[in-house]
Amino acid sequence: MTINKKYEFILFTLLMALGMSCIISFTMSVINIGFHTMFIEKWLVTWRNSFAIAFPAAYLLPKGIRKLFKKIRFV
Repeated sequence: MTINKKYEFILFTLLMALGMSCIISFTMSVINIGFHTMFIEKWLVTWRNSFAIAFPAAYLLPKGIRKLFKKIRFV
């Protein structure tokens, strides 16, 4: 499979946001509501909502963080 280099950042961001939102929403759903008959349905809704927040955040935050790091002197 070959993907154009210009899509690398967006694809990486998409996959990271999917994975992280999946793991975090699953963990928090287990903690907050526990396992029951409607768990999968409730978790999938939670995952969808958390991904809707995670993807834009994962796309926008690195740019601001890089700017901030340029101003910080590391020794």
